[in-house]
Amino acid sequence: MSTALPCFTDYATRFRAPVDAALSARCPHAEGAPARLTAAMRYALLAPGKRLRPMLTLLAAEACGIEPERAMPAACAVEMVHAYSLVHDDLPAMDDDDLRRGRPTCHKEFDEATAILAGDALLALAFEVLATEFQPPETAVACCAALARAAGRCQLVGGQADDMHPPHPNPTDPEAALETLEAIHTRKTGALMRVSLQLGGLCAGASAKQLAALDRYGRCVGLAFQIADDLLDVMSNAHALGKRVGKDAAQGKLTFPGLLGIEPSRRRAEQLIDDACEALVRFGPAADGLASLARFVLERNR
Repeated sequence: MSTALPCFTDYATRFRAPVDAALSARCPHAEGAPARLTAAMRYALLAPGKRLRPMLTLLAAEACGIEPERAMPAACAVEMVHAYSLVHDDLPAMDDDDLRRGRPTCHKEFDEATAILAGDALLALAFEVLATEFQPPETAVACCAALARAAGRCQLVGGQADDMHPPHPNPTDPEAALETLEAIHTRKTGALMRVSLQLGGLCAGASAKQLAALDRYGRCVGLAFQIADDLLDVMSNAHALGKRVGKDAAQGKLTFPGLLGIEPSRRRAEQLIDDACEALVRFGPAADGLASLARFVLERNR
């Protein structure tokens, strides 16, 4: 990799408008679909956001040697699954949040039943996009299987379930508590980041070694992202963050600052990002975008 990395905002500027246009085009107002349902889907999918997961897909494809735009259907599919997960995560039965990305959550803007159905429809649409927009068929099958595993009971949904009802480690054993916390967030937060990279690699015909390096990077970035999120929940405010703060501590949830403290948590995140960037060495300058994104995880303020 080059020693002077381009700024992450350069990549965000490059990809944000094309990603938003691609998402909008794949979730149109369609004949046969109730207008209110489609409006809720688009409200959730096109909400202001960083688009980190689509960018991971596009930048992974670029690191593996193809034009990133060729991976755009996979990037859109990942963001659809992410949007669905946020809609459901915000529901009263889950985290019960009123604010997301600086706007009312989907169930507040519409209603709870519509939000549930919008999330269901976004999840289905993600697999429709993957199944119909990729050739050869083997690539479409591999992408669908990878995303299904990442979104399922052993990964994203399983992590969410354990976040709500965690296994109870011995409270006098901090190592057991930390192991439980990392296991939750490796799935709840990390699974979609890792599969975003995997999809980009699959679209590019990446080798097994390339896919393994991308997965190592994704594991580190995903966990660092959650640590940074926990720190923001403690140190930021709702206006800056665009969502309610302090809710995890109020609900008695395990968090990295709660277990490690603020400064040790920050150091842990920094080490993870260093490890993530080390995993990119085999790709050379083609992975500069991924390295810049990793550094951004530590610098973000929302």
